[in-house]
Amino acid sequence: MSERGLDQDGTIAREGALDRVPAAFTSVVDAARTRISKAFDRARLHSAYIYGSIPRGTAAPGVSDLDLQLALHSEPTEADRADAKAIETALDHAFPQIDGVGILLTSTRALLSDLERHDAGFFVACLCTPLLGPDLAERLPRYRPTTLLARETNGDLALALQRWHTRVAEAATDAERQTLSRGVGRRIVRTGFTLIMSRWGGWTSDLNESAELFGCYYPERVEQMRIAATVGRTPSADPAVLSTLIDDLGPWLAAEYTAVHGEKAPRP
Repeated sequence: MSERGLDQDGTIAREGALDRVPAAFTSVVDAARTRISKAFDRARLHSAYIYGSIPRGTAAPGVSDLDLQLALHSEPTEADRADAKAIETALDHAFPQIDGVGILLTSTRALLSDLERHDAGFFVACLCTPLLGPDLAERLPRYRPTTLLARETNGDLALALQRWHTRVAEAATDAERQTLSRGVGRRIVRTGFTLIMSRWGGWTSDLNESAELFGCYYPERVEQMRIAATVGRTPSADPAVLSTLIDDLGPWLAAEYTAVHGEKAPRP
């Protein structure tokens, strides 16, 4: 891998690998593989992937969560979601070194579709590490840090803002607000980075680096972006923090993103 998260040909390098998993998390990954194999047989599961800080080798025990993507042979059912939820709960309870588990369920048809080529397809090919089954990345293109990739990965922040406002209004506990703040922080930082990605000419998933790179182009907003990076790692229940991100930084970022890259293709 060359500088700025790129391979020698200038395409975005796959960022994780199983041999980068920190020792404290190897038992977690092994257990995830076992539980997924038991809950989803080969007729149902095409492949499974791990993503986030654990395969990047930057996970911190007691702080980092476990993120998994399952590619199914057909569209996810309610039974599939129930099985995934059971795996999430079991792993979260069994391993104190992880703070939460999230499993995404997607059909191979969707992941390989033209509509998702520069969104979910990019996610699997570059941000996910194979855990079980054949690797869908072999059927996807190599990606470059272009405005097309920026638009299709994060060009729908305005829709996320609408959902976040609803969740803020419905949040009744500090735990609910913390969970929301983590997701909001991460999404805003990633959107801030992909806003400037094509100008910078590279890729990173590191929240701190993303915030600082964003600040090189938008110094007047860097302090807010640093707050987003902080709560993306260490969630906050403070309503003022959520308001800063959802009511101020978020709307500005969505408008700037549309002006620079355009809006993401609508999904059904």
